[in-house]
Amino acid sequence: MAEDATYPVLYFDGVCNLCNNTVRFIIKHDKKKQFRFAALQSVSGQMMADKLKDTESVILAYKGEYYSKSDAALKTMAILGGIWRVGLVGHILPSFLRNMLYDWVARNRYRWFGRLNQCMIPTPELKSRFLD
Repeated sequence: MAEDATYPVLYFDGVCNLCNNTVRFIIKHDKKKQFRFAALQSVSGQMMADKLKDTESVILAYKGEYYSKSDAALKTMAILGGIWRVGLVGHILPSFLRNMLYDWVARNRYRWFGRLNQCMIPTPELKSRFLD
C-alpha cells in the first residue's frame, strides 16, 4: 500500500461508471502525472478500505493524510491546481451538507451512470499509475 508516498493515491469504485469517468478526467488534467489510482476492489484498495473501515466512498491518501467523500473530491481539485481550484468554493458548505450530497449521488450512482462487470483495465501507458 502506498499510503506513505508523497504522491496522491485515489481509491475508487472500479465498477462504477461515474468513478471510472472521474479517474479518466483526473488522468487527462493531471499535467504533472502525480496521481496514482487503485480500485477499491483491488488488493491495495481492499486493504485501505479495511484500514479506514470505509468501503462506500472514494478515498484519497496523500502525505500521510486520508480524505473521503467530499473532502477527497475537494482535495483532489486542490492538487490538480489551475482552473480546477475553482471547485474549492465547495468549502463554503459545511462538510455534513457536502457529504449528504455526496451520499445521495453515491447511493444512486449505479442507477444514474451504470455499472461495469469488471474493473477498468488501464492501458499499457497508464499501467504504472495504477496500484494492484
